[in-house]
Amino acid sequence: MNFLLTEDQLALVDSVTNLLRDKCDPLRVHKIFDTPGDAQFDAELWNALCAMGVPAIMVPEEHDGLGLELVDLAIVAEALGKAVAPVPFLGHALATLAIALGGSEAQKGKWLPRLASGEALATIAFCEGKSGWMPDAWTLPGTSLSGVKTLVPNAAEADLIVVGTADGLALVEKGAAYSCVRIDSADRTRPVDTVTFDGAAADPMPGDAQVVTRLMDAAAVLLAADSFGGAHHCVTMSVEYAKIREQYGQPIAGFQGLRYQLVAMALATEPSRGLYWYAAHAWDAIPDKASHAASQAKAHLADTYLQVTRDTVEAHGGIGFTWEHDTHLYMKRAMLNWAWLGSPSRHRLRAADLAGW
Repeated sequence: MNFLLTEDQLALVDSVTNLLRDKCDPLRVHKIFDTPGDAQFDAELWNALCAMGVPAIMVPEEHDGLGLELVDLAIVAEALGKAVAPVPFLGHALATLAIALGGSEAQKGKWLPRLASGEALATIAFCEGKSGWMPDAWTLPGTSLSGVKTLVPNAAEADLIVVGTADGLALVEKGAAYSCVRIDSADRTRPVDTVTFDGAAADPMPGDAQVVTRLMDAAAVLLAADSFGGAHHCVTMSVEYAKIREQYGQPIAGFQGLRYQLVAMALATEPSRGLYWYAAHAWDAIPDKASHAASQAKAHLADTYLQVTRDTVEAHGGIGFTWEHDTHLYMKRAMLNWAWLGSPSRHRLRAADLAGW
């Protein structure tokens, strides 16, 4: 049995990685991160990803998509995580998947081709209050929406918001009765908003509770993949720095204490790749295992990423604490990954419930 990526999947990763190498160097990310006012996203990079077909990965072929699987989308998320790419990938990918899974034929026909091409930008609104990520906490009514959603990715720029309501999912188009306030969050590579709905007209989606569960699981997998990509880059970055930074006349890579730390970072990160790969595969092929695997992957990799970024700051010494260095970009990304969709402890409890504990 082959547990590796296919040649097509490897080619997809190479294409995205090469694009990011050309259009998403660290200086460019810092420039967007440091832009005064409300951070948005790198429109040029996003348009290039759209031209490559990234938003179309899980859109059915009959709606101008590629008709691929979650594992294909997840390996792209890993590549974007390695580069801390400032693009609206997460919200757009989940909103597109929501419509593909649970939209009516009219909704799919209207939106999926536009979302697949990047002509329209969409996002997803889950959280209510401080921690109401799961469907049992959603209180907004299903048609005329009044209430607040928070930590909504790029809501101010989106043409469409897929909203989690008390009755399932609903579509709200730009121009409806809602307002957005940008949150001054740590991770400026992925801006988030508080959205206040004031009787906003919504178009309910016919999908059932199973569609919502599938969507939440996919979100957990994409966050896990992004976290793995970021953690993997931090390990590589720390090792390379240790080889060139000298102290007392020799590279600091020769110091036993640092070597132990780098080994611990690598051992925490590399085996975790299989967690998100399996969770994505389970979502595609083993539905009864999907929710458990997704929550396990999100919980473990979010914790791992945050710890690895802390270790990365220490491994870089004084320069690791500076604004100009890349380390804080990854730590702040890890912080949002840790919090978005619920904390690791919340997902471990979910996994325990699903396992019958």
